Amino acid sequence: MKGKSKANFIIISFKKNILTIIFVLFMICLLIFSKQSIEACKNALYLWINSVVPCLLPFFIATELLNYTNIPFLVGKLLNPIMKPIFNVPGVGAYAFIMGIISGYPIGAKIVTDLRKKQLCTKEEGERLLAFTNNSGPLFIIGTVGISLLGNTSIGILLFLTHILACISVGIVFCFWKRNNLLEKKTIKYIDNNFVKSKNPNFNSLGEILTNSISNSVYNIVIIGGFILFFGLIISILNNSGMMNLLSNCISPILAFLNIPLGFSDGIICGILELTNGLKLVCSVPNKAISINIIICSFLLGFSGLSICLQILNITSKSDLSIIPYILGKIMQSIFAVLYTFIFIHFFPIFNLDIVPIFSESNSTNLIQSYYYGYQGLILIFISLFIIFAIYWKKKNHKHTKVRII
Repeated sequence: MKGKSKANFIIISFKKNILTIIFVLFMICLLIFSKQSIEACKNALYLWINSVVPCLLPFFIATELLNYTNIPFLVGKLLNPIMKPIFNVPGVGAYAFIMGIISGYPIGAKIVTDLRKKQLCTKEEGERLLAFTNNSGPLFIIGTVGISLLGNTSIGILLFLTHILACISVGIVFCFWKRNNLLEKKTIKYIDNNFVKSKNPNFNSLGEILTNSISNSVYNIVIIGGFILFFGLIISILNNSGMMNLLSNCISPILAFLNIPLGFSDGIICGILELTNGLKLVCSVPNKAISINIIICSFLLGFSGLSICLQILNITSKSDLSIIPYILGKIMQSIFAVLYTFIFIHFFPIFNLDIVPIFSESNSTNLIQSYYYGYQGLILIFISLFIIFAIYWKKKNHKHTKVRII
């Protein structure tokens, strides 16, 4: 009995101190693999400075500035007839949805958190929004993955389309999330004309608005850089310690069952930890059936990786929103993305690129030019159709509500 109680005490102590043990092991590994860690830090900082900051910082500042205007509320009024019946969220959630698609991670989550802080949605509505409004943007999917990594604009467009379809599917499924929760049945602020006018910024407060917007944006972008650096070190330690080979052997039966070549194991593991590094590895695997590379990329883009999950947790921790719906939504989105990508590749010949040479650097200038014009046009078409449908729906139902009760 004494031996059993002693074993239980050790287990309990281990559970209580597991994070401390992990942090100590992390420090020891940094010392052991100091040379490799320095190289990993350089690569992570290069990725952050040259790719993440130019892509995300302008959008961070833009969304912060828009939060001082009445744009989110006008979008909410216009699209409420669509968002409520389809996704069971207020119309102002459409602003988070659209900006999440255009800007990419983690803009959608930040906007949803801001909406919750301002009491423009209930906790349950905020969690529904969190599950499907935080997505990878076209700049990353079409530009980085499609053109830079796979050398084909069509692949980028395919991944972007399936990514959007997957997140919409998750939103429809999550309309049932805590639908009958009594806590949700309360009055929410409605954005009437008087409230909208009071939100318009003026030149007297322009300096304060710019200062707050830039400082908040810089803070968020530095946090993202820290996560990229941290997970870059984790991946480097796994590679140099031999743990990556061990993890690859663990998932090899699953890959064999799914008829996926074992060469993708490292890329999948890295992608689950940190998205960008994982995608690089997956795209670099030479394979005659390029559709396998594309489907795995679709899976990783849908899930987003633990690094982004922790970034979202950092944002949502400033509110009462739970991270669980986001994680569940990302798992579902990865499954939907794989399904839609498989359907597009196998039933639409234009997207079946198995016989086309992908890994080449030729015509990169033309590809980049077509990317810039292509993705902007795609976004404008998508948003235009969304707004036209909203206007049609609103006229059809002839609804004009001044107070919204849930």
